Parts: sequence; C-alpha cells; structure tokens
Amino acid sequence: MDEIGLFPLGMVLLPGEQVPLHIFEPRYRELIGECVDEEREFGLVLSDDEGMRTVGTTAAVVEVTQRFDDGRFDIVVEGRERFRVVAETEGRTFLTARVSALEDGGDAPSEHEEERALDAYRKVALEAEAEAEEPDPGIASLSYWLAARVDFGPDVKQELLELGSERDRVLRLAELLDRARETLRWARTARTRAQTNGRVEPPG
Repeated sequence: MDEIGLFPLGMVLLPGEQVPLHIFEPRYRELIGECVDEEREFGLVLSDDEGMRTVGTTAAVVEVTQRFDDGRFDIVVEGRERFRVVAETEGRTFLTARVSALEDGGDAPSEHEEERALDAYRKVALEAEAEAEEPDPGIASLSYWLAARVDFGPDVKQELLELGSERDRVLRLAELLDRARETLRWARTARTRAQTNGRVEPPG
C-alpha cells in the first residue's frame, strides 16, 4: 500500500479526464508544489456535506498554466488510477492516507453494449444541439470517456467511479444518457409550449 497526499474537493476526477484547478490554500500549495517538483501524483477525493468518500482517483499534474507571486497555482491535472483509502495518516499540513489500488473485475462490455452507450451519447448531443466527439478506436475505457463529456454532477460520477467493472459502468451510462435525453427533450418541449401558453407534463 502507498501513502499519498489527498486533495478533498467537491468534484470527482475520472481516470483519463483532464480538469483545470486553481490552488490557493497554503497546505495544498505545499502538496501540489511537491508533486510538481518531484513529478509524483496525489489523490483527489470527493468531499461534500456527506463527508469525504473513500474511493478516489490519483491525479498527475500535466501542466502548470500559471504560478502567482503569492504561491498560488493554476494547473491542469489528469486522472490516472482508482484507489480506496485504507487509513488516514498524520505528519503533514495536508491530509495523507495509505491507499490501495482498485482493479476492475467482472466481464467486459460487448460491442453491442458499447455501441448502445455511444448511440445514447450521440442522441444527447443532438438533443442539446452540440457536436458529439468520437472516441479513438480501441479506447481502453469507453465509460470514463463518455462520463467525462456529459455534466452528470459529482454524485453520479462518484457512483460510476465506485462501480467494479467496465461493463457495469457502460450499462449504467446507457441508462443515464437515455434519461438525460428525455430531460432535454422535455425542456425543449416546455419552452415551445410556454411560448403558446400550452402545458406540458414533466418526465416521471
């Protein structure tokens, strides 16, 4: 088991996902500074009103976009591997813990199941009048790629992060994307009806 610095945030970072962060608290400036200087990773975990989750993602700083004179950073991080917190440790200004890697188990999704999830994603993009990106052929984890391109919110992303197989994530994403498309369709219908003083029933 490895000991790593933890960065609790109100967001979820998925493996392969890249996000910008602004680092301003002194303890996390220390953590990120060490990770940049020593080219090592830290752990990003969701923390909200329900507390800190025990499943997170290791994060690597792939770019420092700006360093401020007062020690703040603007950085871009990339999610790498899932982990589970085994025990919190002490001795640093920032939170640290011993963690263990989480490996996927179970069956891989079939081509049909992956295509269903991809089709649902394309339909969401069409309903939102947005351009749908296409994954590279043979992508290692379609589920994380898809989930990083739709704003599901931290609770849903955490649910996906904690699922134990790629197949489970792909099947769950197909359901979530179908639901998102129905919500977008209802919202558009509601706007149209409102313009004519009509009524529309919200999705159940």
